[in-house]
Amino acid sequence: MSDAATFLKNFIRNPTKVGAIAPSSAGLAETMVDWFDWTNAKNVVEFGPGTGVFTEAILSRLHSDANFFAIEQSAELVAATQTRCPNATVIEDSVTNVANLCRSRGIESVDAIVCGLPWAAFSERLTDEIMDAMFEVLKPGGQFATFAYWQGVILPAGIRFSRRLEKQFASVHKSPTVWRNLPPAFVYRCIR
Repeated sequence: MSDAATFLKNFIRNPTKVGAIAPSSAGLAETMVDWFDWTNAKNVVEFGPGTGVFTEAILSRLHSDANFFAIEQSAELVAATQTRCPNATVIEDSVTNVANLCRSRGIESVDAIVCGLPWAAFSERLTDEIMDAMFEVLKPGGQFATFAYWQGVILPAGIRFSRRLEKQFASVHKSPTVWRNLPPAFVYRCIR
């Protein structure tokens, strides 16, 4: 099954977990990862890899001595990411368990988190749980990237999420719009 078909099928099954009708484009993946300090990124985690578009971009930049794993709730999307990126460690779990997953791998803190989660589709409670879990592992000065679709930023959850980023991170920048993505998106680039 193609990435697009796998993604659409998972979206139809559970739109609040998948949040998009199509996988992210290579252009969005580049915008997500091109600003990270890969030289000093020793521990990197990906939230919600979907079909592995961001995973592929991460692995192409990651140093050989770095630790990396991705967390995905959908078994089908775990399989899709592992097919696309056979050398990646992809764990079927909730990102709210990231601290336990890090500890089980001997990782005390994370330098970078790349996130493909659909924030605008989440309840305030779920957003809080995920953000709390993330801040438990993201080190001071750590980098975080996530994206948003332009139509989602006007939704209450999208507005709430943007405000939360501004409040919790020392630095938050928005990338230019990635027009070659369905739908068009931008990236929040954050430093703790």
